[in-house]
Amino acid sequence: MRSLILGVDSGTQSTKVLVVDARDGKMLASGTQAYDLIPNLPPGAKEQHPHTWRDATAAAIRQALRQARASGSEVKAIGVSGQQHGFVPLDKDGQVIRPAKLWCDTSTSAECAEITEQLGGPKAAIRALGNSVLPGFTASKVLWLKRHEPKNYKQLATVLLPHDYLNFWLTGRKTMEYGDASGTALMDVRKRKWSSAAVNAIDAELAAKLPAIQSSDLPAGRLQAATARSLDLTTDVLVSAGGGDNMMGAIGTGNTREGVITASFGTSGTIYACAEKPVIDPQGEIAAFCDSTNRWLPLLCTMNVTVATELMRNYLGWTHERFSAAIARVPAGAGGLLLLPYLEGERTPNVPDGTGVFLGVNQRTWSAEHFARAAMEGVTLGMNYGLRRLTELGVKPTQIRATGGGAKSKTWRQIMADVFNAQVVTLKVGEGAAYGAALQALWCLRRHQGEKITIQELTDSFVELNPTETADPDPKNVAVYQELQELQNDTSAALRDVFQKHRRFVLR
Repeated sequence: MRSLILGVDSGTQSTKVLVVDARDGKMLASGTQAYDLIPNLPPGAKEQHPHTWRDATAAAIRQALRQARASGSEVKAIGVSGQQHGFVPLDKDGQVIRPAKLWCDTSTSAECAEITEQLGGPKAAIRALGNSVLPGFTASKVLWLKRHEPKNYKQLATVLLPHDYLNFWLTGRKTMEYGDASGTALMDVRKRKWSSAAVNAIDAELAAKLPAIQSSDLPAGRLQAATARSLDLTTDVLVSAGGGDNMMGAIGTGNTREGVITASFGTSGTIYACAEKPVIDPQGEIAAFCDSTNRWLPLLCTMNVTVATELMRNYLGWTHERFSAAIARVPAGAGGLLLLPYLEGERTPNVPDGTGVFLGVNQRTWSAEHFARAAMEGVTLGMNYGLRRLTELGVKPTQIRATGGGAKSKTWRQIMADVFNAQVVTLKVGEGAAYGAALQALWCLRRHQGEKITIQELTDSFVELNPTETADPDPKNVAVYQELQELQNDTSAALRDVFQKHRRFVLR
């Protein structure tokens, strides 16, 4: 009988499940269930109901197991990756009180300012937490519930993150692990403990509503009977600690030792590295997260990547193939047409009121191809803003391991290499977060069985590169993008006050 591992990636747009062979790490099958955000919410609000993720996970598991022609008794462990920062409020009976506010929700700027002030200002907040208090993080969402929905807040008994909620559904236990907990802005990432200062800035009684934080190599529990029956699995299945999508993406791309850098090109964009000690940014632009292997994960996040390219592609009515082919016909720099890609606001740099802006529109650049290329270049330059800051803090990229939907495009991989001025490679298993969740579950299972194995040994054995998809930087294009990067940075800085005035106009 085979020994199988399930890797679950519960994202903003869909849930993916991989079936992985525990012997050799090979992906045997996959399942996917798509869903949307809750529509017609106020500006800046982005929400989903946790039951959506639960039901999608169940359906994707069944689909993946059917494709693998696997029986439930073959499944030995499950690992869950989830979108970071989302706030799942549970009542005393473990029921969801209201839909979850997501990582991309930018409606809590006022609450961020209030928490930061309570901590003594931006520099004091970084000293207390290792991170700034940003709208994407969980802390401000909790205060938002207290301020805007006091009746719901009175029912609050437990604060969970999206992947924690799925672990709760699987095991019946309420837990958090280091990596995902570090993205709440409620945790001191240096000490790996809840920050009493941040908690008290919201509500002194909040401390009792936060789960204990556990080591990332420990199991969250075993599959509880009711969930096991609904999935046709056994209660012997071990559920690993899991983690945030970036933490799991690090494992799935082999980013488990210093020197490796991962860039994820999905709805949002992230770039992160493995570190043996906390990497604290005194300016607060780089997130000083923990990872899900008991190390640290300095990370930058932009909220607009395929959000912008897919909006442009769909507007033009092009297939992905035609989109990439059209972009390849336009020289680097798109003739000076530059996109400031803040369609959903922005986190790095922190511009929650930002909107999309095109600079350089004229008769020469007025073509579908130029706008398409500017969209792809603009979001990549947006990520490079953070990568530059990461290098200033001592993290030096020599090779970028690209994952996510954007990494599938040959044209985009070359733009990445030229903008980042580094070699870009891809992985044979492209679903880095789901694969990382499976590998973490396998690591947890083998350690639980008494084997002394490191996560590096597993990733070295199982994570494989795609040698045919390597892109190396073109020096001429590198020079073009260095100039364009300065233009984007200057445009962003010059428009900060304008963005705030525009938001007041929209909300008047």
